[in-house]
Amino acid sequence: MLRGSFENAGELDPRSLREAYEDRIAATVRAVGPARVAEETGLDEPTLTGLLEGEPPELTLEDAMSILATDEELPATDVLLAEARDILLMGMSIAVLDVEAVAAGVDDALEPKEIQQKAEGRFPMTLDEYALLHSYIESQKR
Repeated sequence: MLRGSFENAGELDPRSLREAYEDRIAATVRAVGPARVAEETGLDEPTLTGLLEGEPPELTLEDAMSILATDEELPATDVLLAEARDILLMGMSIAVLDVEAVAAGVDDALEPKEIQQKAEGRFPMTLDEYALLHSYIESQKR
């Protein structure tokens, strides 16, 4: 998600990693305020309030990055999205994994073509899917 923020991603299962993402996103919503985040992202306030109350909504990677981008110290949504995708693609390169190996490693929860299209940003990716891929790819780095 944010380079350097989840150094232990390979040691966490996807659910724990997703919860770590949610903690970071919720911290941004708390700091910026649900009303302002809703206004800037187009997400509804009840969704954001649910996140703060421990009822995490289904978010896409783009939703998550748009929330984080409301933090004035972070770059714009498109920059954060590119960085998040780069983490997956560079991780695959470092671990010497192709999309078929990643698909097999995540028990075919996603097809190889889906993984490639989502990692490249051609199709939306849920935060759950990102956590699944991020966790597996990081666990395979040598």
